Formats: sequence, C-alpha cells, structure tokens
Amino acid sequence: MGHGHDHCTPPGAAHRNILWAVLAINASMFVVEMTAGIGAGSSSLQADALDFLGDSASYIISLMVLTASLRWRAGAAMLKAASMIAFGLWVLGSTIWYLMQGGVPGAMMMGSIGTLALVANVVSAALLFGFRTGDSNMRSVWLCSRNDAIGNVAVILAAGAVSWLDSRWPDAIVALIMAGLALTAAWQLFHHALADWRHEHKAPAE
Repeated sequence: MGHGHDHCTPPGAAHRNILWAVLAINASMFVVEMTAGIGAGSSSLQADALDFLGDSASYIISLMVLTASLRWRAGAAMLKAASMIAFGLWVLGSTIWYLMQGGVPGAMMMGSIGTLALVANVVSAALLFGFRTGDSNMRSVWLCSRNDAIGNVAVILAAGAVSWLDSRWPDAIVALIMAGLALTAAWQLFHHALADWRHEHKAPAE
C-alpha cells in the first residue's frame, strides 16, 4: 500500500550480471592475495584475502535471493553482517598472533599485491555504485567493495612504512584498521537490514 516501489522491488537481470562479474573478480583475488600474503608473511594481505573470500560468499548469497521478498533479502543481509563481524574478530586474533611471532613481512609483495587488490576493488565498487542506496542486500555488496578499496590503500601505505621502518607494526596497524572497518560496516548493515525486515513485517498483505 504506501511503501516505495523502488524499496521493495527485487533487483533484475542487470543486477544479477553485475553480481556475477564482481563475484568472479573477488574469487580470483582471494586466491592471488592469500598466496601472496602467506609468501610475504603479511597479516594485512591475508586479512584482505579472507575479506575477498567473505565478499565472494556474500555475492553468492545475494545472487540466491535476488528474486526473493524484501524480508528474505533483509535476512540475507543480516547473515552477511554476522560474517563481517566474524571476519573482524578473526583479524584481531590473527594480528596478535603475528606480532607474537615477530619478523618483518615482505614490503615489495605487500605493495604490488595491495595495488592489484585496489584495482580489483575500485572496479567492483564502480560496478556496484548504482545500487548503493537500494535495499539492505544490495547496500551490503556496495559497502563491502567500498571498504575493501579503503583497506587496500592502507595496505599500500603500510608496505612503504614496513620497508622504511623495517618493522611489522605498520602491517599490524593496517590489519586492525581493516577489522574496524568490517565491524563498523557490519553494525550499519545490521541496522539497515533490521529496518527492511520491520518494513516488510508491517506492510499489509496483498
């Protein structure tokens, strides 16, 4: 009855094609960045790689619920928020473990792979830009790529600092920043999804 049509109408074929393209980009970058992160001993690269994996799972969920009701899409967004919280907590634990191990990550690998990841995320964010104000499900995929691009810039800057200071701390600080971004975005996403869920619940039956 009185709710906006654009708010409740599920995304169509154009959205689906874009999600498939972004899924392919993220899945490929997970493999590349995880391999490089392990080789370089960089906690921020490995954290970003797991973020690519989480985003890939997020896009798969989005594709599964594209034609579902607003309530189902809001529920999927809540699930993605939970996965982002798990990612943030994993990064916190991983960073502490790396600091206890000592050693300095490979700055050259961090910088080059961080740049490649930035390009991948900028392309993804550009593809998803038009959907950033949609329902909670579509907003979530935009938030993922936007935050990833911000994190990539931090990884590149950290690579320079690691090389200059010959210290693991810049890498650790970036990993903590990425965890903070994930937790903040998850909190925003959960509230947006909850609003969608309540909106659908209050809507009169057709």
